[in-house]
Amino acid sequence: MTALLEARDLVRVYEISRGLWKKPTLVRAVDRVSLSLSAGETLGVVGESGSGKSTLGRMLLGIDPATEGQVVFDGQPMPAMGTTEWRRLRAQMQLVFQDPLAALDRRLSIAEQIGEPLVIHGLATKSEVKERVAELMSAVGLRSDQAGRYPHELSGGQRQRVIIARALATEPRLLVCDEPVSALDVSIQAQVVNLLRDLQEKHGIAMVFISHDLKVVRNITDRVAVMYLGRIVEEASSDVIFTHPQHPYTRALVSSVPVPGRKLEARIILQGEPPNPARRPAGCAFHPRCPVVLPSCRTSAPKLGAVGTGHIAACHLIAQSDAPLVA
Repeated sequence: MTALLEARDLVRVYEISRGLWKKPTLVRAVDRVSLSLSAGETLGVVGESGSGKSTLGRMLLGIDPATEGQVVFDGQPMPAMGTTEWRRLRAQMQLVFQDPLAALDRRLSIAEQIGEPLVIHGLATKSEVKERVAELMSAVGLRSDQAGRYPHELSGGQRQRVIIARALATEPRLLVCDEPVSALDVSIQAQVVNLLRDLQEKHGIAMVFISHDLKVVRNITDRVAVMYLGRIVEEASSDVIFTHPQHPYTRALVSSVPVPGRKLEARIILQGEPPNPARRPAGCAFHPRCPVVLPSCRTSAPKLGAVGTGHIAACHLIAQSDAPLVA
């Protein structure tokens, strides 16, 4: 199947100022990330805070330009941000924000904000906008009498539905969802996740779902990419990641997901905090916290290699084993 979206060796480096007379510190927020996504497929991107998930999501949309590497959408390289071509392409790619209240304009009504993308991209006349807004509100479970309300008059779940309706206004082919349910109550999370899944199945939208909540990721994604300190350390189908994780970091993440009937003693507790990205450890970046570290882990960084069909991981322990590790 032809990929709708491809990321090829993406690198994003930020300069952090250390004062007037000192050289700035370079931070590699995303480091040689490659991935692909087909139409109608959902890719989960997981990892601890600071792993580079959100930066990667913005790079896939061209909002955050790559220092190195390339994003390809529908076979064409991503145009430079701010150009006419990029603005035209953005109608096909939309972002679902983490904090709906911060993403919405408190001075505009819900109907105005949902219809705004249609006006910006010239996709509907003034009379057509009203009809289209009504359709979108109905599609995401909002009532028609809420059209004239303002963001502060809605609940958190309702505001997130507004964000989703606005993202769907241009009939995009790709949605990048950046922690879309992390600020919501558990019961509302389930409603929003089910809504996203239903809309995706109905419209065939490809989706990148960025989250640290592995229960939600398992429920909605087809494949999962695990990030640590700017790099993908494991990628496989959702079923494989959650039943047979191979990288020690992935195992620790998966073990933290509550499973009925499983004792808490089975959880793997990682020691310490993720390293400072500005002072990346030599060798494997995970080795200071790894419970099964090898001498080679301290000196050389492992490369992503095949573990099985459609399953890759970057770990010296896996490379030295004759067969995949069994969870």
